[in-house]
Amino acid sequence: MADCGWTTNDSLYQAYHDDEWGVPVTNDNQLFEMLVLESMQAGLSWLIVLKKRKEFRRAFCDFIPERVAQFNNNDMERLLSNPLLIRNRLKMQAAITNAKAFVRVQAEWGSFAKYLWSFVHYSPEIHQYVSWDQIPAYSSLSEILSRDLKRRGFQFVGPTVCYSYCQAVGVVMDHIVSCDRYSVLSQPKTLHL
Repeated sequence: MADCGWTTNDSLYQAYHDDEWGVPVTNDNQLFEMLVLESMQAGLSWLIVLKKRKEFRRAFCDFIPERVAQFNNNDMERLLSNPLLIRNRLKMQAAITNAKAFVRVQAEWGSFAKYLWSFVHYSPEIHQYVSWDQIPAYSSLSEILSRDLKRRGFQFVGPTVCYSYCQAVGVVMDHIVSCDRYSVLSQPKTLHL
């Protein structure tokens, strides 16, 4: 399979590229999972996060935002003492803070998916890059999303994290045109949420 050229030879990385990256996500628990993982990834390689994903799911109650929003100091210490996680206190605190903000957005919009996808009028933003080095680190979309998330109390959601997040959950489709996934994911579609 022709891919985007960033997956290396790691099978976990390849599977993420082939099966998840750029695929539109509308499930709130999955959207919360990717928001936490993208925030955890800041300054690290995505492969490190992917290798720890299974343990993150266990530690974060399968990324059910209502449950994570209830985490307390004991939960924080449990997370920070787990060597299978990325043990950064600020990022862990942000995940809990973001769960609370996520739940507030769900209450306001009916779902986080409705909120997130409203930024692109419920249709993925599809790009036509011919090489991986053309893809930006952030965009006007990610800057607008970042500002709004921060206004709502989210943390670790700068424009670069938001752009990676949008790529991960299919809000932005950045598979390069020679990638086999491009033809599948570049078909115009409107999501009905």
